[in-house]
Formats: sequence, C-alpha cells, structure tokens
Amino acid sequence: MKHAHRLTWTAALAAAVTAIAGCGSSAADPAAGSAGSASGGPKLAVVATTPEIADFVRNIGGSDVAVTQIIKPNVDPHDYEPTPADLQAIASAKLIVKNGVGLEEWLDRTIESAGFTGTVVDSSQGVTLREGGHHEEDEGEHAGEEGEHAGEEGEEHDPHIWHDPRNAKIMVTNIQKGLATADPAKADAFGKNLAGYTAQLDELDAGNAAAWQRIPADQRRLVTNHDAFGYYVARYDLQFVGSVIPSMDTSAELSAKQLTDLVAKIRATGTKAIFAESSLPPRTAEALARQAGVKVVAGEDALYGDSLGEPGTPEGTYLGAERHNTRVIVDALAG
Repeated sequence: MKHAHRLTWTAALAAAVTAIAGCGSSAADPAAGSAGSASGGPKLAVVATTPEIADFVRNIGGSDVAVTQIIKPNVDPHDYEPTPADLQAIASAKLIVKNGVGLEEWLDRTIESAGFTGTVVDSSQGVTLREGGHHEEDEGEHAGEEGEHAGEEGEEHDPHIWHDPRNAKIMVTNIQKGLATADPAKADAFGKNLAGYTAQLDELDAGNAAAWQRIPADQRRLVTNHDAFGYYVARYDLQFVGSVIPSMDTSAELSAKQLTDLVAKIRATGTKAIFAESSLPPRTAEALARQAGVKVVAGEDALYGDSLGEPGTPEGTYLGAERHNTRVIVDALAG
C-alpha cells in the first residue's frame, strides 16, 4: 500500500509541475541563474536536500551560488514527500547536493519526475559508514560506486554522518569539488571558502572534545528520541544506552517489552536524562522519563538530530546546532 501511495504521489506531482510550468511560474530561488555573483557572472543554481547540506553549500559556495533548500527546519527527512515547488526547483537547478546514505529515499523518483538531467553530488562519498546503528563500524572506507552505497536492499547504514565534524569536512570537500566542476570559473573562490570553513570545523571538533572533558567517561550516557547520534557517540567516546524510537528511521516504534527494557536499562546504568529532538514530538520521551525517574531535556534545549534551528538563529547553522547539542548534553549530565 505504501508503494502504491508513492506511485500515485509521484504521478500527481509530475502532473502538478506540468500544470504550473504551463502557467510560466517558477518555484526555484529567484536568484538562481541571475547576475550578482561576487566573482562575476550568473550564480550557480543549486538544490540542497536537507538543512545541513544547504548550510554547507552556502558556506562553500558563498555569494556565487543560489541555494534552494528542499527540507525546512524541524521537518523529519526520513519520510519527506516533496511538493510541486520542489520539483520545479530541481528541474531548474544545475546541481543537486544530497546527504546520501539512503537518507533521501524520495530523491531519485523526484529527480525522475522533474526531468532533471544534471549532476547529483553525494556528499557522503569517502565517509566511513557505521553499519547497523552504533555498535558496528563499516570495515572500510565508504565506496564511491553506487552499488556500494548505503540504502540498498539488504544493507543498513547510519545516514546521520554529519554529527562527526570530521565527516563534515569530507562532506564539504565533496561539495567544493562538485561546485568547482559545475562552475570552473569560480573554483578558486570555492577553494578559499572551503579552507576557511574547514578551519571552523576543526575548531568545532576541538571545542566539543574539550567540553566532554567535564564529564567522567563512565557518566557519558546518552538516551535520545531516535538513533541519530551514532557518529557523535563514537567520536566523543560516549555510551549509547538506547533511544525512544529503536531505529535510525523515525517511523519505527518501541514495543511494550522494549519500553520496559529501556526503562530498566536507564535505571541500571544510572543514566541521568532523556534528550528529545527538535523535529520529533517529545511526548513518548517524557512518558519514558517519568517511568525511569529521570529528567527529559526538551523545548528550547531539544537536540538537533535530523534538522537545524530556524534561519537567523545560531542553531540555524550546522556549527551552531552542533555546539548547542554539545552544550545541552554536557550541561544536563554535569548537573
């Protein structure tokens, strides 16, 4: 039934885009393809799938790119359904940049429906993937061929790769290469932007590591709304106790036994808090926290697991959201 729904949805979107195109309107960023680039010439029209990817593209592309961001802040990317405006933006773009690792399951059929024939940059190329959640690492480097990619049938890799700043450095390098290939005249500018942003990522990583020194290793225990922080856990040597949603995908649900087992594990390990996430409702996390007798961290202190904050706020950037996550978790565990 879900597959049939997807087919109907795709056909409806394609029909809607055709109708809108016939009216002569455009959903793409109005700056795309227009003059105003700092380096001279038209801006490169880029579609970025997620808030994190869009922020990376803006930092590396600077004023030489016009970015259309598909998924807005605090929207769950795992089961996103694009709009006719999204298809129009894709049809008008010169370049599409995605997270990869199966996060954007909707993207391939959307590209096909939009008739896009340009280049798709997979920012995950070269990232060492974690297989099956937090407890097993991929044995080698992430292969560059599509057949080796995560998200294929029979494979499951954690797509939340950006939560390790070292992975973010690989992602922005891939983005810089894609932008430079699409617009060689701006390659020098993209390279300079990459160097500056990479230094900021190194600073973020060092700051996170320093913050975690406040917490003894045996107290670095994490329970989150869903299994989104595996790369962060591995990078900063934390213990992942469990998640309210027992999956890297947000559509799964805990059984009654799993809920009971998680409560028991929280109590047995002395875990201090359950952390809600900005793109997910906190109700189940709050109920679980009451059963376990621990606090729930939610509201303005909710973690950014799949999303970023609102534009114009510090948390509306990748750097700000990651600093927020570290501050919130460390403060809660230290208290």
